[in-house]
Amino acid sequence: MSTEKLFKPFSGYKAVSLAIVLLVMGVIALINSKLEANVSFTLIGMGIGLIVTAIIIVKGLMIVDPNYAIVLTFFGKYVGTLKENGLQFVNPLFAKLKVSLRSQSMESTRLKVNDKLGNPIEISAVVVFQVSDTYKAVFDVANFNEYIKNQSEAAVRHLATSYPYDNIEDEKAHITLRDGGQMVIEMLEAELSERYANAGVIIREARISHLAYSAEIAGAMLQRQQATAIVAARTKIVEGAVGMVEMALAMLSEKDIVTLDDDKKAAMVSNLMVVLCGDKAASPVLNTGTLY
Repeated sequence: MSTEKLFKPFSGYKAVSLAIVLLVMGVIALINSKLEANVSFTLIGMGIGLIVTAIIIVKGLMIVDPNYAIVLTFFGKYVGTLKENGLQFVNPLFAKLKVSLRSQSMESTRLKVNDKLGNPIEISAVVVFQVSDTYKAVFDVANFNEYIKNQSEAAVRHLATSYPYDNIEDEKAHITLRDGGQMVIEMLEAELSERYANAGVIIREARISHLAYSAEIAGAMLQRQQATAIVAARTKIVEGAVGMVEMALAMLSEKDIVTLDDDKKAAMVSNLMVVLCGDKAASPVLNTGTLY
């Protein structure tokens, strides 16, 4: 496979100076031909030749801006890539194509795909890329911008189908799109780099810009996540309540404040669990009679 090769241009400032000298000499030759007694066709021909040469030199001048490159071809043959900034001179017969070397940002369209568990999700990504090989960018792909867009969407789609959105159903999933963080980003960048290599493009950065369940299941998944959160919170509450009841019974027994049989302990445990685990404040009921 061919790769980029740098083209060494001739100084544009020297070319301008030479063109001015040739133009002045050509004008002088034409003026002198008029001053002769007989018209000197030699001086006329020389003057016209010098002026035409100066014009040809001017046609070969070009300005190369910073972070831009000019791909040069000569009758269909790749000559090289001009990257030197400033005023430069090349063969006027060279065909020229300007290529940007600046970092470019592109956001993929919002894709609707199924994750690894089959749940429909919406996902998109922002990609920052830069052309590193102008030969591949110009000659190895038919439409550079279209190629970059299609490959970005393909990489994002493949990533979305390779991992679950979260681990609600797949508890063994170590990587999820929602909680994967840097690992998901690294996998996306690696796949984009592999896909962009044919176009001579390197990845500077890639980030997921949008990630959500599709509208038709978003409500159900939200209820499911809320239910999971409630169960987890209740589990913590019950664990704490059991510990407090155990501590209360141990302290009553240790300090010999009151002696409780199994029935009284069961009643006390029941009351404490209701008080500690209830959503609302308990209404106390005072017993004004004896213990028995």
